[in-house]
Amino acid sequence: MAAYKVLTGHGAPEPTVPKPAVLPRPSIVTVQDGLPVIYGMETAPACGIRVVHPTNPKARSKNHSIAMLYVPPHGIMDLHSHETEETYCVISGHGTILYEGGSEPVGPGTFIYLPSWCVHGIHNTGTEVLVVLLATSPPNP
Repeated sequence: MAAYKVLTGHGAPEPTVPKPAVLPRPSIVTVQDGLPVIYGMETAPACGIRVVHPTNPKARSKNHSIAMLYVPPHGIMDLHSHETEETYCVISGHGTILYEGGSEPVGPGTFIYLPSWCVHGIHNTGTEVLVVLLATSPPNP
């Protein structure tokens, strides 16, 4: 087991943006508050819900986004890449993460970090909808 690392100030570097006089309030939202998207006709039938994103007035963000990805049984989001860093976290279902030169099985609790321009895709190999939480920084347009 790894040893715990004690962080001071939550491990954050010195601030570069001054703290505002009036502190902002959190946005508390659910998937139902998000904006449904299809990531491109080539990605159908996979679809997503942008929960925290600059385009969602209920949870506007500047530097990151959180979305839910839903891939039906036998559905595939084809190989693609983009400038943003991305992390997938499989919430439910089973599938295969696809990447340039290989693939790996994934299931609940699997985290996949995708650096900028990493070629990736996902295939639902199970019998239920594959549900994946996506985090990107900066947000995709």
